[in-house]
Amino acid sequence: MVHQKNGLLSDDALTRPWDGASYECSIAVVGGSTAAYMAALTALKLKLDVCLVQPQRMVGGQFTAQALPASDDGDLLRHKADLTTLNGEEFAISKSQRLFRRRQRQLQPVAGQIVEDPGGSWVCPLSTTPVAASTALNEKLLPYLKSGKLTLIPYAEPTSLVLAATGNETSVRRVTGVMCQDTKTKHAFTVYAKVVVEATDLGDLLEVGDVPSRVGQEARSETDEAILPEDARPQCQQSFTFDVLVERTQPGKGVPIGMPTEYGRVPWLNLHEFTGDFWVRKNTVWKKRDFFNAFGIFRYRRLLRRSLYKKTISPGDVAVINWGTSSHPERGQCCGNDYRTGYLVGLDRSERQQQIARARTRTQAYIHFLQTNGSPDLKPRGDLTWTKDGIALEPYIREARRGIAMTTIRHEDVAASFFPNQARARTFNDTLGIGQYHYLDLHGNLVDGHVSPTGKDVIALPFTLPAGALVPINTDGLVLSAKSIGTTHITNAAYRMHPVEWAIGEAGGFLAAFSVWTGKQPREIVRNESLLRKLQGFLARNGIPIVWFDDVSHTDQDFEAIQVMAAAGIINSENEKNLHFRPYASVSRAVVCTALVSLLGLEKNTPAQPSFRDVQLGQHWAYSNIETLKAKNMVAGVGRGRFAPDQAMTRQQLGFLVKKAMPKHHEAAFVGTPRDRRIVQRRDLSRVLYALLKAKLAI
Repeated sequence: MVHQKNGLLSDDALTRPWDGASYECSIAVVGGSTAAYMAALTALKLKLDVCLVQPQRMVGGQFTAQALPASDDGDLLRHKADLTTLNGEEFAISKSQRLFRRRQRQLQPVAGQIVEDPGGSWVCPLSTTPVAASTALNEKLLPYLKSGKLTLIPYAEPTSLVLAATGNETSVRRVTGVMCQDTKTKHAFTVYAKVVVEATDLGDLLEVGDVPSRVGQEARSETDEAILPEDARPQCQQSFTFDVLVERTQPGKGVPIGMPTEYGRVPWLNLHEFTGDFWVRKNTVWKKRDFFNAFGIFRYRRLLRRSLYKKTISPGDVAVINWGTSSHPERGQCCGNDYRTGYLVGLDRSERQQQIARARTRTQAYIHFLQTNGSPDLKPRGDLTWTKDGIALEPYIREARRGIAMTTIRHEDVAASFFPNQARARTFNDTLGIGQYHYLDLHGNLVDGHVSPTGKDVIALPFTLPAGALVPINTDGLVLSAKSIGTTHITNAAYRMHPVEWAIGEAGGFLAAFSVWTGKQPREIVRNESLLRKLQGFLARNGIPIVWFDDVSHTDQDFEAIQVMAAAGIINSENEKNLHFRPYASVSRAVVCTALVSLLGLEKNTPAQPSFRDVQLGQHWAYSNIETLKAKNMVAGVGRGRFAPDQAMTRQQLGFLVKKAMPKHHEAAFVGTPRDRRIVQRRDLSRVLYALLKAKLAI
């Protein structure tokens, strides 16, 4: 009977292929990342059969096998509701991710109570143990494993792509499957699918499938990012880290992790780098926070606590040690277990394994250093990582091989310096999701030549996820996901975070499913406005935000209309300086005219002589839009040669306008919206015009 225990699925939930086996499914997801899990679950919920091929037994990537279930949330996700905005979990993430976070809290009560942050770390607003996270993730998969809709193949990696035979010369290839190998038995097997999702943590499917991709820091000519140098530096990659879980024990009850053989004798085990103290400089004064300080290294990413009071650190508390670099008053930059000596992407497999082994040893060395330099009361918690020594099964990965996609998300699309006095970064017209992390968090390795943005160049504004970034430029049948989407070395630093990777997986799952349903390739969907808007509407209908608004919840009855109309650029935020949509605010006659011209795609008319004395050329921002509708005999004035552009429009007036613009669809557009004399609200306008957009595009 398929079940789970301690976060691990039972043996009968797993499929172990024999040599030469083949499988057929609608969608194949390759990889063990957080995005891989979400892409698979999304397709399953959409009633498609899925094969999930991954390197470990457990799903979830960052949350589980990489032992970092301390979500890197942006400031907006942490936001508390106030008079004008909602709680962050209602607008900054999808409904499914919100439910996952709620379940994590339920699975790990503190002192018998369900609390907002079970771990109580000082850097993350929500953290639990890998076992709790894995349990919550598995619960959603169990029904599909029992029904046979999900084939879960562990301990496997891709070896090549299966391509369709084409009888003509074409620059676009089509993927029909993936050849893989069981890493334990060495059995080779093939998974055939209508769509394949690349969701490995290092972009390995791109490498073995010879899909055009980029590695490390690009050249300026490759991405057109002004901050980059002229030459590419592929070895400039983000560091990676083997996380480790340790418990604070009663005095004298610590369990030594052991000293590595080369401790202190090789560069990656340089004792001079290690520190158990966190030094903070304010003005010219240095203050030391020891390891168990309320804002020290242990509680930095604490995952489990005994006390309801968050700042209390008690025996029995468990933390994941994931410490990068920090300043020291005497030694400059000190480090923890971040592995900066080498890199993983672009190496052959034997070299990669050597780097992975060194990184794992570095983590062991760091814990040994802590235990022998002031913090002896630590015990590795391998029961929470499914390992003997508490060190994660896999390294925590920050950067992968990235596919060259239809859309490349550049520094200029994300950084605050390119959007002065604005609350958002670029809203892509083909957006399938949103994300936010307050800065571009680059953990550079020790290779020379890293570009390090500063000032507003390093601040990341709330951004969107373009569908084009999920579609490789010359390969059909393939959807990019996880960290292999069309970001750059710089923008990946914001798109790699837990909540964003979840959103990427969800978007990729919907795109793959939509491709199967329609029989259209992902690139066709992105290029076809009718298909794209239909896909966006489907995501929004399922509680997935695709445009940033902090006052419209994914449970709002007009959420779909508001989100899609904003993505289409028809009804935007009232003020670019904030994230408010203001759904109950009134709408002026000029705004309605502008939205309708955009919806209908009319060629703008700008006559030299104005039709209305209160709408003059060069004096009113909506002059061309109002004149365009006047020329089409769709609008009239209010008398005495006036149009009253800033006067609020009534629902009745909107009804007259819609009847003239699209008479066949007038009645359908006002289902649920009375045509009375009440003022049109922004949500009303979105609802009515969304109905017209769907009619226009035959959605």
